[in-house]
Amino acid sequence: MAVDVKLQKIMIDGGFTCPNRDGRVGRGGCSFCLCESFNPQYCRRHSSIAEQIEAGKDFFRNKYPRMRYLAYFQAYTSTYAPVDVLRRRYDEALAVEDVIGLVVATRPDCVDDDVLSLLDSIRERGYSVTVELGCESFYDRTLVRINRGHSAASSVEALRLCHARGIPVTVHLILGLPGESRDDILAEADMINALPVTSLKLHQLQILRGARIAEEWEHNKGDFLVFTMESYAGLAAAFVRRLRDNIHVERFVSSAPVDMLLAPRFGVRPAVVEARIRELLRRA
Repeated sequence: MAVDVKLQKIMIDGGFTCPNRDGRVGRGGCSFCLCESFNPQYCRRHSSIAEQIEAGKDFFRNKYPRMRYLAYFQAYTSTYAPVDVLRRRYDEALAVEDVIGLVVATRPDCVDDDVLSLLDSIRERGYSVTVELGCESFYDRTLVRINRGHSAASSVEALRLCHARGIPVTVHLILGLPGESRDDILAEADMINALPVTSLKLHQLQILRGARIAEEWEHNKGDFLVFTMESYAGLAAAFVRRLRDNIHVERFVSSAPVDMLLAPRFGVRPAVVEARIRELLRRA
């Protein structure tokens, strides 16, 4: 009798920081960022990497009779450390039973040949490796405004370097950043089509209580798209229609704890929003 095997990502806080938090390129971090809004309970930096993975396995193990896991270094910039430090932290994750690979979230300006050589060496050992690249926008004016600390050219170069190595990349893009119109956002689909992108995660901008962008939103709402569930679903569907057929969209909508979220408040679960987007896409 066949055994159902599920592949599950387990989020990890690897104890990293970011170059626009520690002063290398800036202070304060991205204006939209509040990492505690998306870390699950088991993902806590006071625990070791192995302990976090074991806690994640406990969280997921009842869903399927047999599971394999990807160690997902999600918090902050998970390639922002000397290579020997990265190697130790990645190897600690890979040493946990049933972990078969890594997903490494990072910024475009923290991807270089030394990092990619390390990831290549891990693939040569038989593990799966994917880079999740937080591009967020391909407009320099937006990247400056949100204190991102890198340029659109950095995103293009990071994609080029990963593609040259054959390392799969998932691009993150935020829809609704301040100053961007609907037409600006849709034009980014054409930019992505011209790049070696195979996978994409879309996120609506979430205004979180405690994030610096919340103050900007309170005082300058006219510079932000005001999403309802229906307007966001329509924009996301229009965006996806413009993408090349061979770009896989892994995520259509993001979520944050309701008590942290100022806007947009759709009033429904993310699965409902995604279902609406897929319905609109089927009608195209």
